[in-house]
Parts: sequence; C-alpha cells; structure tokens
Amino acid sequence: MKKTLIKNALLVNEGKQCRASVLIEGEFIGKIDPDNTVPETDDVSVIDASGLLLLPGVIDDQVHFREPGLTHKADIYTESRSAVAGGVTSFMEMPNTKPQTTTIERLEEKYALAAEKSFANYAFYIGATNDNLAELKKVDPKRVCGVKIFMGASTGNMLVDDDKALSAIFAEIPLLIATHCEDEKTIRANIEHYTSLRGDDLSVKYHPLIRSAEACYRSSAKAVELADKYNSRLHVLHLSTEREMRLFGNSVSAENKKITSEVCVHHLWFSSRDGEKYGNAIKWNPAVKTEKDRDALREALNTGKLDVVATDHAPHLWSEKQGNLFQAASGGPLVQHSLVAMLQMAKNGVFSIETVVEKMCHAPAALFRIDRRGYVREGYYADLVLADPCAGQTVMKENILSKCGWSPFEGTRFDCSVRTTFVNGQRVYDNGVIDERQAAKPLTFQH
Repeated sequence: MKKTLIKNALLVNEGKQCRASVLIEGEFIGKIDPDNTVPETDDVSVIDASGLLLLPGVIDDQVHFREPGLTHKADIYTESRSAVAGGVTSFMEMPNTKPQTTTIERLEEKYALAAEKSFANYAFYIGATNDNLAELKKVDPKRVCGVKIFMGASTGNMLVDDDKALSAIFAEIPLLIATHCEDEKTIRANIEHYTSLRGDDLSVKYHPLIRSAEACYRSSAKAVELADKYNSRLHVLHLSTEREMRLFGNSVSAENKKITSEVCVHHLWFSSRDGEKYGNAIKWNPAVKTEKDRDALREALNTGKLDVVATDHAPHLWSEKQGNLFQAASGGPLVQHSLVAMLQMAKNGVFSIETVVEKMCHAPAALFRIDRRGYVREGYYADLVLADPCAGQTVMKENILSKCGWSPFEGTRFDCSVRTTFVNGQRVYDNGVIDERQAAKPLTFQH
C-alpha cells in the first residue's frame, strides 16, 4: 500500500486550525497526528508542508463541463484538469449539454465519459423537463447528486414552466432538487420595457436590469413555497440578491436543513459597478447585481443563510462572449481560481479561512450526503489540498487550463496559490504539473 506523510502543515478543518501531520494510506486518510510524531519509515513518501495550509478538497456542486455536444468550449478532460489545479477534487455537473441529460441513458453516457477522462471525482445531475417525471423516478439516489430544474430561460426543452409538472416533481421526487431561479415572465417584461426605450442593441449594463432582483426573488420564493408545501429537499443555486436572503434562516450547519442555498464566487467578488471594466466577461445568469447585493451575500455567508460556495463554471469561447446583451453568451470559467479567490477574500477580512473551508468543502459533503468526503478525518478518502498563503500568482492566459483559454480573473493577482492536490490519495497536481494517471471515482451518496 502506498503511503504519504504530510507533516508540519497548518490543518484547517471543522472550524479549527492546528499544526498537524496527516498520513495517507492508499486511497484513505490513515492517521491525523497533531503532535507530528508519525515515524518516517522507508515505505512512506514524506512531504514537509511547513508554511502551507492543508485543506479538504473543494467540492463544487455546480459546473458545466460541456460534454457531450459542446466540446469546442470545454470537455471533461480539460475542465477536470483545471479543477484539480485549483484544489477542486470533486464536481457535480449540469444536464444542459447536447444531448441534454434528461434520461437514464444519457446520464449513464456521462458517467462512462467521466470514468475515462476525469481527474476529479464526479457526479451528474439529471435534468427535469415538463414531461419526464417517469424518467426522474428511475434515478438511483446513491449514484446521482440530484434533479436540476431550470425555472428560468434555458436551452430547448429544459425550461420547466408548467405548474402541474413543477408540483409533481416537488411532490414525487425524493432526491435533492436543485433549481435555477429566474422568473421568465418578469424577464420578458423587462426586455420589452428596455428595448422599447433603447432599442435592440442593448449593452451588458442592462443585464442586471433585465434579469432583475425581482425576477430572481419571484422564482426563488416559488421554489421555496413548493418545497415547504411538499416537504422536498430543495437546493437553490447561484443566489444573487439581498432580497432573496429573506427566504432562508440562519444556521451554521447545512446537514439537517431541508431547504439550502448556494452562492457563486463571482457574485461574492464582482458587482455591477465592475461592468464598465470587465464588460461581457462578467455576464452570467443570474446577473451580477449591485454592491449592496454583493455585500448582503457576503454577510449571509457568514451568518449561515447561505450554505455552499460554488462556481457555476460555464466556459464559452471568447468569440462567443462578444456582441451586445442579446448576442454575448452568459457564463465563464472559474473552477481553477475559485479557492484562491475565496482565500483572497478571507485574507482581506471578508470571511475567515474556516468559513471558506466550511462552505466549499464540509457543507457540500453534508448537504448532498456524500460518502466519506469533504472533511479531513481518519477513514475518509484522501481528497486534500496544500495551499501556499505566501506564494502569489497572477492569472494570465499562459497559466489558464480551461479549454476556452480565458478567465474573468485575467490580470488579477492572488496572494495564495494551490501547491498540491490529492484525489483519493494520489498526488494529481503538484507545483504546476498534472499526473496523467487519473485517480478519480464517481461520488456516492448516503440516504
């Protein structure tokens, strides 16, 4: 059995920091030693982690890796490499690929692709439509992270706007239901209003006015109402407004909540004031809102209203991000820089490092009931990250690993960098080098 000893690290785990050594035995964490007394025997590979942070691997519960059908932008191979370079050891991928993942057959095809290509542990959502309830009922809850419902504009048949279909999904599906919440009627009314005033050639500055706070709140409130009515497990994705925070109660732990919430790194980092500088590079759905909204999201993360931090990693070619509001694609690549961005905000006093670990590692594991991941515990899978708080990095095209080749963080200097990433005990990323021997496994879920 291969053994690796990480010694003298500053372990950040379960709300505490302490100097400790961690022994990896095969795929698992064999021993956590705060006294740093584990012997360095001949069969143990030793890493001196003095000066480094040791964290659980990040679990990103919302990514778009674009395979199948959109692989000119990204694919599972390229984006999972980008993930492990950023300390993300597990991901949950969305169903709006081509073809869409709305059947068991399409779901199995994705799992087969990931088994061949992924560097990070993986799970996939099955997508809801107005007419696939019977298919959703066939899903194995031990293998699939949840059902994704687009309650805002989407591609093809994935906008679920039939109230009877929505009610049936919330009433009859026992899996976690993850929702994209933007009210389509409000968005359409806003488009009509602003185009009547300004014409069809609207710039991206109108994006948060069209995909407005009202559109977000109406849809999120509807999802929460349905979940309350049917006692469903609901996870509301990429919340972006102060007003939506009224829908969620304060609680430190996500483990026992029936209704949980997610915020994305870009909604914590950027505000609509950044639109003039970054333009279409920070065009997402839901839109980046005001500084007041951003600050309310940060506060809600600290108080427990918001449970999880993710990326909504959604690569497009830079050419696809050009044009006016209606032409430029929404979304961008973030998975390589999500952890360092959050650690930067921690250094700047926005959150504590313990909060970053709670929201990016512990809470996703607890909320989705993932088997033995998300924590540094003896007997858990050795998904681990060593981060250097003193080795800064500047994001440049030359060091971006996402297939699309750009980042909204280009030119940004982070004070911290990811040094090493372990997936299931294997050192998959180390000092800029990725080990092509993939060690990833499908996530499994306890119910």
